[in-house]
Amino acid sequence: MPRAAPRTARGNRTRARLVESAEQVFADVGYHDASIVKITEHAGVGLGTFYLYFDGKLEIFDEVVEDLNRRVRHAMAEATEAAPNRIEAERAGFRAFFRFTAEHPALYRIVRQAEFVSPAAFRMHYTRIVEGYIEGLTAARASGEIGDVDPTVAAWVLMGIGELVGMRWVRWAAAGAMDSDSEPGPADTMDVPPDVFDQVMGFIQRGLAAVALDRQDPQDGHHPHDTDDRSDDRTEQT
Repeated sequence: MPRAAPRTARGNRTRARLVESAEQVFADVGYHDASIVKITEHAGVGLGTFYLYFDGKLEIFDEVVEDLNRRVRHAMAEATEAAPNRIEAERAGFRAFFRFTAEHPALYRIVRQAEFVSPAAFRMHYTRIVEGYIEGLTAARASGEIGDVDPTVAAWVLMGIGELVGMRWVRWAAAGAMDSDSEPGPADTMDVPPDVFDQVMGFIQRGLAAVALDRQDPQDGHHPHDTDDRSDDRTEQT
């Protein structure tokens, strides 16, 4: 059962220090090799102090996932609030996400552990991000900024793009785990290369285009692919 929130500012600081230390320990050694002793030593507090705030290792792990989720969502929301339209919001949001993952490598490491350690926390992380995405995409569709796409499908697709592009060009580049013929951004900047980012955004912009590519041709009221079929029919009749 989760503990009640601390009643004092000092208690809040101690709890936050424990969460921060747990994030570092889980990221460094993994959940199974982490221990409450390691967390408290890293935080500089006694073992008994831990149990004033958490029942055990799994509870603080869940709190770390929730804290990372809250921070990355805040970073993305803050970056997109002044965007003039949905496409620019995507651009700003992706930049903020990539920047956050560069500055907080624990995000990938811990969330991926959560799939096996705490499936509920794993689902919570992605679901909360998607919920905000769906809201923004729904509003953009209603205003005509994007095409007639399903906001839920689009939200999961966009999140998948961000997740894997960030892994490939931010985390792997930072770790030096790139193949010899690739050209990632400098490892000290840990940023998605400009040409890669532009290609990603071009793909997203086309995918969310206000005029979908598979809609009927406004000139003749037919689907573009119908032309070839009708030509074939006329040829056969001749």
